[in-house]
Formats: sequence, C-alpha cells, structure tokens
Amino acid sequence: MNKLDKNKIRELLPHREPMLLIDELIDIVDLKSATAIVNVKKDSFFVQGHFPDQPVMPGVLIVESFGQAAAALTAHGLDKSTYENKLVFLMGIEKARFRNPVIPDCKLVLKIEAIRSHGRVWKYKGVAFVNNVRMADAMWSATIVDKK
Repeated sequence: MNKLDKNKIRELLPHREPMLLIDELIDIVDLKSATAIVNVKKDSFFVQGHFPDQPVMPGVLIVESFGQAAAALTAHGLDKSTYENKLVFLMGIEKARFRNPVIPDCKLVLKIEAIRSHGRVWKYKGVAFVNNVRMADAMWSATIVDKK
C-alpha cells in the first residue's frame, strides 16, 4: 500500500485529535521515505491563540508533524509485533529552520526520509512545503520504547 489515510494512521500511531496532525501519508517507500499531508485549517486548535489577528502554525507543531510522519513511516514498514505496545519518542532535533510562516488554510506537504537506524534509534530529515515553497526543514532522531 502506497497511501495511508487518517484511519490507517490512527492504527499506527497513539496520537489522537487534536494532536494527531498528519492527515495522509503518501508516496511511501517502506522504511525509507514518504510524503505526509497536514491540512492546516482556520479552525485548527492552535489558531485561536497563535495569533488571533494573524494565525500561524507554531514551529514546534511543524516539528511534531515531521515526527508523526516519521513514526507512521517506520511503523508501517516494520512487522506489527515490532511496534505493537510501543511508543516512539522524539530524542533530538537538529538544524531546524523555519523559513516562512505556515498560515491557515493550506496544505502543508512534508517530504521525509529515514537517514539511518541503529537498533531502536532512528534518524530522519524532512522538508516542509506549501504550494512548492519551502517553509521549514529539520533533522531529528527518535527511539522506539515499550509502553509503560
């Protein structure tokens, strides 16, 4: 399957609304790369307070979206027994750059790539676009841990 809708993403991730940010995962190359779609809406939970007169998606939520996309990509490519009863935790963020503000209503497109894995630790990179304009990019690492 080369595409995951929000229902399939819910099966892979523990996140739920309002913190489940990614709406689709497409162009999936198992354990290597994918494109995530985040529909940034005028009624998104962060809009009211960030900022009332000029809403902008917070940079930390862009990074969270990168992380969710990477977690879904990884879980989708692994055998279910490997990620069942596990959580993916962000370990570090490197070289995060926010180049343009992400303003609702838009489609935020995240191109992500798994750079390497070593045991339960994975490293990723990603670039975020709106209408083919680069909005942000980052590198980050995450680990898979047992649920407690």
